[in-house]
Amino acid sequence: MNRIEKSKEKFKQLFGEGVPSTHATDPDFQDILSHFIFGEVFYQGNLDDKQRELITLVVLATNQTLPQLKAHVSAALNVGLTPVEIKEAVYQCAPYIGFPKTLNAINEVNEVFKAKNIALPMESQKTVDEDNRFQKGLATQVEIFGDVIKKMQESAPSNQKHMQEYLSAFCFGDFYTRDGLDLKTRELLTLCIISALGGAEGQVKAHVQGNINVGNDKETLITAITHCLPYVGFPRTLNTLACINEIIPEN
Repeated sequence: MNRIEKSKEKFKQLFGEGVPSTHATDPDFQDILSHFIFGEVFYQGNLDDKQRELITLVVLATNQTLPQLKAHVSAALNVGLTPVEIKEAVYQCAPYIGFPKTLNAINEVNEVFKAKNIALPMESQKTVDEDNRFQKGLATQVEIFGDVIKKMQESAPSNQKHMQEYLSAFCFGDFYTRDGLDLKTRELLTLCIISALGGAEGQVKAHVQGNINVGNDKETLITAITHCLPYVGFPRTLNTLACINEIIPEN
């Protein structure tokens, strides 16, 4: 199949029958969009459609492009993602984009779920409590980044130690330890989220190394950031690609 045929097949798989509304008003633009995203990008690299839709969801949540997010919640269900996986991907955004934007995204997800008679609330995926969220979060940090985390906590100035504690207990304890998505998936999604933010190259480099540490290879990272390209543009994509190449040089 050529890319036009591929785009039609992929669009139908994701969204079903029908034509995007923009095709009536801006057919040239819609063709460029569809042929590139669904005829090229979706077929590049080693990720499956479920992984691609999880990436799409978190990038759209980060960008706050909510109409498109809503459409891709349905697409995510169509390719076989569970409601829990979808919710957990959106929850994973909170430490990086903040609660208000994450709540906006959750509202869009819930509208789709309600329309499809998916019961809310869903079963809790929480695995920590008030007594162990810090320790379990710290253990997850160390698993991803190594013993440098403990050194960072020990060396933090007294007026900044709370920030390191928040990272361990909140970011990694409250979110990374949840069921529903495995550690490799959460770390890959985090790389896509902070790449979509822009201006966070220091954190991007850290999470490139974190991804390698949990088993996501360079090909996977390049495929993931390529999948982000249509939604975040070339500048942020190329910035992340430069970070990937800095941490994992080409042979």
